[in-house]
Amino acid sequence: MSAAEEILDVVDEHDRVIGQAPRGEVYARGLIHRCVFIRVRDAEGRIFVHRRTPTKLVFPSMYDMFVGGVVGAGESYDEAALREAEEELGVRGLPRPEPVLTFLYDSAGVAGKWWSAVYEVRCDLPVNPQVEEVAWHSFLTEEELAARLGEWAWVPDGLAAYERLREHGGGGVRPAG
Repeated sequence: MSAAEEILDVVDEHDRVIGQAPRGEVYARGLIHRCVFIRVRDAEGRIFVHRRTPTKLVFPSMYDMFVGGVVGAGESYDEAALREAEEELGVRGLPRPEPVLTFLYDSAGVAGKWWSAVYEVRCDLPVNPQVEEVAWHSFLTEEELAARLGEWAWVPDGLAAYERLREHGGGGVRPAG
């Protein structure tokens, strides 16, 4: 099944499920759906940053400081966060990502609106990112990430989640020690 054929829950402005539709239709009709964003830190507290592949349906070839994606039909945010983090990082056995905040994101006509659940997780495992999703990756310090905000083309929904995390106080996953 292609990404465009994946079945998603369609939700309302209050995040209540009102139906289901294929992802391609959800995007084309601008229907509200659900996504997860997971900020991944390594043992040193650095943040996983990657560039999306050019084949992505939304925001191809752009940089992101989160892994994640759409929540499948009938799937919980928590289930999607763990699934997406393990898939994109190419690992198994991650701790369950910790929820931090949610917000409704409006893509200004790109693919509708989506409820965005933001999580954090620490990954001490060696990563082997999914080649269909990740064209380049690295773990960057907060300072390195901040320095690249004005230099690289970032996914707008990831930037919105990043700003909300900053307003929220940064969130919880920190280096050990």
